[in-house]
Amino acid sequence: MCPHKSVRIIMSRKGQSITLSISERDKAELETLALEFGMKWGEKPNISKLIEAIARRQLLLGNNNDWSQSRIRALDRAMRGLIDIGQNEQAQEIAKLLLERSELSIPLRTQIEEFLGNPPPDWRLQVDRYIKRQQPFQLSYQDASHRVWDFTVRYAIVTNHEKRQYLDCWCEKTEGNFDVDELQHNWSLRLDRIQDAAVTEIGGEWRSRLAEIEVEMHLFGGLAFAYQAKPEDTLTEWIPERLRVKKVIRRVSSTFWFIREIMQYTPDCMVVSPENVRSLVKQKIRTLCDLYDIDIRD
Repeated sequence: MCPHKSVRIIMSRKGQSITLSISERDKAELETLALEFGMKWGEKPNISKLIEAIARRQLLLGNNNDWSQSRIRALDRAMRGLIDIGQNEQAQEIAKLLLERSELSIPLRTQIEEFLGNPPPDWRLQVDRYIKRQQPFQLSYQDASHRVWDFTVRYAIVTNHEKRQYLDCWCEKTEGNFDVDELQHNWSLRLDRIQDAAVTEIGGEWRSRLAEIEVEMHLFGGLAFAYQAKPEDTLTEWIPERLRVKKVIRRVSSTFWFIREIMQYTPDCMVVSPENVRSLVKQKIRTLCDLYDIDIRD
Protein backbone atom coordinates (compact mmCIF):
# COMPACT_ATOMS: atom_id res chain seq x y z
CA MET A 1 0.00 0.00 0.00
CA CYS A 2 1.32 3.46 -0.86
CA PRO A 3 2.37 5.34 2.31
CA HIS A 4 1.28 8.70 0.89
CA LYS A 5 -2.14 10.14 0.39
CA SER A 6 -2.93 12.36 -2.60
CA VAL A 7 -4.37 15.68 -1.57
CA ARG A 8 -6.13 17.73 -4.26
CA ILE A 9 -5.71 21.45 -3.70
CA ILE A 10 -7.93 23.65 -5.84
CA MET A 11 -6.85 27.23 -6.55
CA SER A 12 -10.36 28.56 -6.97
CA ARG A 13 -9.38 32.05 -8.09
CA LYS A 14 -7.99 30.94 -11.44
CA GLY A 15 -9.66 27.57 -11.66
CA GLN A 16 -6.36 25.75 -11.41
CA SER A 17 -5.70 22.62 -9.37
CA ILE A 18 -2.58 21.01 -7.94
CA THR A 19 -2.34 17.47 -6.58
CA LEU A 20 0.22 16.84 -3.85
CA SER A 21 1.32 13.35 -2.83
CA ILE A 22 2.07 13.65 0.88
CA SER A 23 1.74 11.53 4.01
CA GLU A 24 -1.06 11.94 6.51
CA ARG A 25 1.45 13.37 8.99
CA ASP A 26 2.67 16.00 6.52
CA LYS A 27 -0.92 16.86 5.65
CA ALA A 28 -1.67 17.37 9.34
CA GLU A 29 1.41 19.59 9.68
CA LEU A 30 0.30 21.72 6.72
CA GLU A 31 -3.14 22.07 8.24
CA THR A 32 -1.57 23.13 11.54
CA LEU A 33 0.48 25.76 9.72
CA ALA A 34 -2.60 26.94 7.86
CA LEU A 35 -4.43 27.44 11.16
CA GLU A 36 -1.42 29.15 12.70
CA PHE A 37 -1.31 31.71 9.88
CA GLY A 38 -5.06 32.16 9.66
CA MET A 39 -5.47 30.36 6.32
CA LYS A 40 -8.95 28.90 6.77
CA TRP A 41 -12.12 28.05 4.88
CA GLY A 42 -14.74 28.82 7.45
CA GLU A 43 -13.35 27.24 10.61
CA LYS A 44 -11.29 24.57 8.84
CA PRO A 45 -7.64 24.88 7.75
CA ASN A 46 -7.13 25.59 4.05
CA ILE A 47 -3.87 24.25 2.62
CA SER A 48 -4.60 25.91 -0.74
CA LYS A 49 -4.55 29.36 0.84
CA LEU A 50 -1.32 28.50 2.66
CA ILE A 51 0.47 27.50 -0.56
CA GLU A 52 -0.94 30.52 -2.38
CA ALA A 53 0.41 32.83 0.37
CA ILE A 54 3.84 31.21 0.05
CA ALA A 55 3.79 31.57 -3.74
CA ARG A 56 2.91 35.27 -3.41
CA ARG A 57 5.66 35.74 -0.78
CA GLN A 58 3.13 36.78 1.80
CA LEU A 59 4.78 34.03 3.86
CA LEU A 60 8.54 33.60 3.52
CA LEU A 61 10.33 30.27 3.81
CA GLY A 62 13.63 30.06 5.67
CA ASN A 63 16.22 27.48 6.66
CA ASN A 64 15.46 25.56 9.83
CA ASN A 65 18.77 23.73 10.12
CA ASP A 66 21.41 26.46 9.96
CA TRP A 67 21.82 27.37 13.64
CA SER A 68 25.23 26.63 15.13
CA GLN A 69 25.58 24.41 18.18
CA SER A 70 27.03 27.37 20.10
CA ARG A 71 23.79 29.31 19.51
CA ILE A 72 21.70 26.34 20.62
CA ARG A 73 23.81 25.98 23.79
CA ALA A 74 23.58 29.71 24.53
CA LEU A 75 19.79 29.70 24.27
CA ASP A 76 19.56 26.52 26.33
CA ARG A 77 21.68 28.10 29.08
CA ALA A 78 19.59 31.28 28.93
CA MET A 79 16.41 29.21 29.26
CA ARG A 80 17.77 27.31 32.27
CA GLY A 81 19.05 30.52 33.83
CA LEU A 82 15.59 32.04 33.59
CA ILE A 83 14.09 28.92 35.15
CA ASP A 84 16.59 29.17 38.01
CA ILE A 85 15.57 32.75 38.85
CA GLY A 86 11.86 32.02 38.55
CA GLN A 87 11.25 33.76 35.20
CA ASN A 88 9.24 30.82 33.89
CA GLU A 89 7.19 32.70 31.29
CA GLN A 90 10.33 33.99 29.55
CA ALA A 91 11.92 30.53 29.82
CA GLN A 92 8.87 29.00 28.13
CA GLU A 93 9.17 31.40 25.20
CA ILE A 94 12.79 30.38 24.61
CA ALA A 95 11.78 26.72 24.98
CA LYS A 96 9.12 27.12 22.28
CA LEU A 97 11.64 28.85 20.00
CA LEU A 98 14.12 26.00 20.43
CA LEU A 99 11.49 23.34 19.71
CA GLU A 100 10.86 24.94 16.31
CA ARG A 101 14.42 24.10 15.27
CA SER A 102 15.40 20.86 13.56
CA GLU A 103 18.98 21.04 14.88
CA LEU A 104 18.02 20.00 18.40
CA SER A 105 19.37 16.68 19.63
CA ILE A 106 16.78 14.14 20.78
CA PRO A 107 17.82 14.32 24.48
CA LEU A 108 17.64 18.13 24.52
CA ARG A 109 14.31 18.13 22.70
CA THR A 110 12.96 15.61 25.22
CA GLN A 111 14.10 17.74 28.17
CA ILE A 112 12.50 20.88 26.73
CA GLU A 113 9.25 19.07 25.99
CA GLU A 114 9.19 17.76 29.56
CA PHE A 115 9.72 21.31 30.87
CA LEU A 116 6.85 22.67 28.79
CA GLY A 117 4.66 19.71 29.69
CA ASN A 118 5.24 20.10 33.43
CA PRO A 119 4.73 23.76 34.34
CA PRO A 120 5.54 24.89 37.90
CA PRO A 121 2.73 24.53 40.46
CA ASP A 122 0.45 27.50 41.12
CA TRP A 123 2.07 28.31 44.47
CA ARG A 124 5.50 28.58 42.85
CA LEU A 125 4.19 30.89 40.12
CA GLN A 126 2.57 33.02 42.81
CA VAL A 127 5.89 33.27 44.69
CA ASP A 128 7.62 34.33 41.46
CA ARG A 129 4.99 37.03 40.88
CA TYR A 130 5.34 38.40 44.41
CA ILE A 131 9.12 38.54 44.06
CA LYS A 132 8.82 40.38 40.77
CA ARG A 133 6.37 42.86 42.32
CA GLN A 134 8.46 43.18 45.51
CA GLN A 135 5.37 42.23 47.48
CA PRO A 136 5.76 40.71 50.98
CA PHE A 137 3.95 37.39 51.36
CA GLN A 138 3.13 34.59 53.77
CA LEU A 139 4.43 31.12 52.86
CA SER A 140 3.09 28.03 54.65
CA TYR A 141 3.87 24.38 53.88
CA GLN A 142 4.30 20.96 55.44
CA ASP A 143 7.63 19.17 55.15
CA ALA A 144 8.29 15.45 54.74
CA SER A 145 8.27 15.01 58.54
CA HIS A 146 4.75 16.50 58.67
CA ARG A 147 5.98 19.66 60.38
CA VAL A 148 4.18 22.82 59.35
CA TRP A 149 6.33 25.84 58.56
CA ASP A 150 5.07 29.42 58.35
CA PHE A 151 7.26 32.20 57.00
CA THR A 152 6.52 35.89 56.71
CA VAL A 153 8.73 36.77 53.73
CA ARG A 154 9.92 40.35 53.20
CA TYR A 155 12.64 39.63 50.67
CA ALA A 156 13.29 36.59 48.49
CA ILE A 157 15.30 35.44 45.52
CA VAL A 158 15.34 32.10 43.71
CA THR A 159 18.92 30.88 43.36
CA ASN A 160 21.00 27.73 42.83
CA HIS A 161 23.06 26.07 45.54
CA GLU A 162 24.94 22.95 44.47
CA LYS A 163 22.68 22.36 41.45
CA ARG A 164 19.46 22.65 43.46
CA GLN A 165 16.97 25.50 43.43
CA TYR A 166 16.41 27.33 46.71
CA LEU A 167 14.29 30.22 47.86
CA ASP A 168 16.72 32.43 49.78
CA CYS A 169 14.53 34.74 51.84
CA TRP A 170 14.47 37.20 54.74
CA CYS A 171 11.72 36.20 57.15
CA GLU A 172 10.47 37.51 60.46
CA LYS A 173 10.88 34.00 61.90
CA THR A 174 14.23 33.16 63.55
CA GLU A 175 13.27 30.16 65.68
CA GLY A 176 15.07 27.05 64.42
CA ASN A 177 17.70 29.00 62.50
CA PHE A 178 21.17 28.15 63.83
CA ASP A 179 23.23 30.62 61.83
CA VAL A 180 25.13 33.45 63.54
CA ASP A 181 22.89 35.99 65.24
CA GLU A 182 23.20 38.59 62.48
CA LEU A 183 21.91 36.18 59.84
CA GLN A 184 19.16 34.31 61.66
CA HIS A 185 16.42 36.08 59.70
CA ASN A 186 17.78 34.51 56.48
CA TRP A 187 16.36 31.16 55.37
CA SER A 188 17.28 28.93 52.45
CA LEU A 189 14.31 26.75 51.45
CA ARG A 190 14.87 23.94 48.97
CA LEU A 191 12.04 24.29 46.46
CA ASP A 192 11.81 20.71 45.19
CA ARG A 193 11.07 19.54 48.73
CA ILE A 194 7.96 21.70 48.96
CA GLN A 195 5.16 19.58 47.50
CA ASP A 196 2.41 22.12 48.09
CA ALA A 197 2.17 25.49 49.81
CA ALA A 198 -0.23 28.26 50.70
CA VAL A 199 0.94 31.68 49.55
CA THR A 200 -0.90 34.87 50.48
CA GLU A 201 -0.14 38.55 50.11
CA ILE A 202 0.58 40.57 53.25
CA GLY A 203 1.21 44.23 54.01
CA GLY A 204 4.41 45.94 55.03
CA GLU A 205 7.71 46.85 53.42
CA TRP A 206 9.82 44.80 51.04
CA ARG A 207 13.49 44.70 52.01
CA SER A 208 16.22 45.56 49.55
CA ARG A 209 18.30 42.44 50.28
CA LEU A 210 19.02 39.60 52.69
CA ALA A 211 20.76 40.29 55.99
CA GLU A 212 24.53 40.28 55.41
CA ILE A 213 27.82 40.40 57.25
CA GLU A 214 31.30 41.07 55.90
CA VAL A 215 33.78 38.20 56.13
CA GLU A 216 37.50 38.65 55.59
CA MET A 217 39.54 35.74 54.30
CA HIS A 218 43.12 35.28 53.13
CA LEU A 219 44.01 33.21 50.07
CA PHE A 220 47.39 31.54 49.64
CA GLY A 221 49.51 29.95 46.92
CA GLY A 222 47.93 29.07 43.61
CA LEU A 223 44.43 29.92 44.83
CA ALA A 224 45.50 33.52 45.43
CA PHE A 225 46.58 33.86 41.80
CA ALA A 226 43.66 31.89 40.32
CA TYR A 227 40.90 33.54 42.36
CA GLN A 228 38.36 35.55 40.38
CA ALA A 229 36.38 38.19 42.22
CA LYS A 230 32.66 37.54 42.77
CA PRO A 231 29.83 40.09 42.71
CA GLU A 232 29.47 39.82 46.50
CA ASP A 233 33.16 40.67 47.08
CA THR A 234 33.70 44.21 48.34
CA LEU A 235 37.51 44.05 48.31
CA THR A 236 40.18 41.88 46.70
CA GLU A 237 43.80 43.00 47.06
CA TRP A 238 47.29 41.66 47.63
CA ILE A 239 48.67 42.13 51.14
CA PRO A 240 51.91 44.14 50.65
CA GLU A 241 53.71 42.83 53.73
CA ARG A 242 52.84 39.18 53.02
CA LEU A 243 54.24 37.59 49.87
CA ARG A 244 51.64 35.91 47.61
CA VAL A 245 48.73 36.38 50.01
CA LYS A 246 45.48 37.94 48.80
CA LYS A 247 42.87 39.50 51.07
CA VAL A 248 39.21 39.12 50.13
CA ILE A 249 36.30 40.76 51.94
CA ARG A 250 32.93 39.32 50.99
CA ARG A 251 29.31 40.02 51.88
CA VAL A 252 27.87 36.77 53.26
CA SER A 253 24.18 36.04 53.82
CA SER A 254 24.54 32.39 54.94
CA THR A 255 27.51 30.91 56.78
CA PHE A 256 26.25 27.42 55.85
CA TRP A 257 26.76 27.95 52.12
CA PHE A 258 29.86 30.09 52.63
CA ILE A 259 31.65 27.45 54.71
CA ARG A 260 30.67 24.66 52.32
CA GLU A 261 32.31 26.66 49.53
CA ILE A 262 35.58 27.53 51.24
CA MET A 263 36.17 24.11 52.84
CA GLN A 264 37.00 22.70 49.43
CA TYR A 265 39.95 25.13 49.23
CA THR A 266 41.53 24.16 52.56
CA PRO A 267 44.44 24.76 53.33
CA ASP A 268 44.73 27.65 50.84
CA CYS A 269 41.92 29.70 52.38
CA MET A 270 41.74 31.07 55.92
CA VAL A 271 38.86 33.01 57.47
CA VAL A 272 40.23 35.94 59.48
CA SER A 273 37.10 37.68 60.74
CA PRO A 274 34.53 38.04 62.21
CA GLU A 275 35.33 35.78 65.12
CA ASN A 276 31.93 34.02 65.20
CA VAL A 277 32.36 32.86 61.57
CA ARG A 278 36.00 31.93 62.16
CA SER A 279 34.89 29.81 65.14
CA LEU A 280 32.39 27.93 62.98
CA VAL A 281 35.15 27.09 60.48
CA LYS A 282 37.46 25.97 63.30
CA GLN A 283 34.73 23.69 64.61
CA LYS A 284 34.34 22.12 61.16
CA ILE A 285 38.08 21.47 61.06
CA ARG A 286 38.06 19.95 64.57
CA THR A 287 35.26 17.61 63.57
CA LEU A 288 37.20 16.56 60.48
CA CYS A 289 40.31 15.90 62.54
CA ASP A 290 38.30 13.82 65.02
CA LEU A 291 36.99 11.69 62.17
CA TYR A 292 40.57 10.99 61.05
CA ASP A 293 41.97 10.56 64.59
CA ILE A 294 44.20 13.63 64.25
CA ASP A 295 45.26 15.17 67.55
CA ILE A 296 45.12 18.97 67.41
CA ARG A 297 45.61 21.75 69.92
CA ASP A 298 44.42 25.38 69.83
